[in-house]
Amino acid sequence: MSPEMATGHREKALEVLQADAAKILKLIEVQMENLTMPQCPLYEEVLDTQMFGLSREIDFAVRLHLIDEEAGKAILESLERQLSALHEASMRK
Repeated sequence: MSPEMATGHREKALEVLQADAAKILKLIEVQMENLTMPQCPLYEEVLDTQMFGLSREIDFAVRLHLIDEEAGKAILESLERQLSALHEASMRK
């Protein structure tokens, strides 16, 4: 594989993972606004399932050397910070 092609695959993998993280955030936002509160087991189940799935995607991309481990951790940490801020905002309502 050419270096340009490898770089393209890496960039695409990072974009896909970031888009999946954004989808999780949106899903949780919609769930909090319309369905349940953060204390609800359904909320926790959806969040845990989605976060686990994303972590497995990231692990797969790391093992294929499409992204480095630090980039994967950064995606998860950023999503966790955003979800925490969302949770805090909902608790103030």
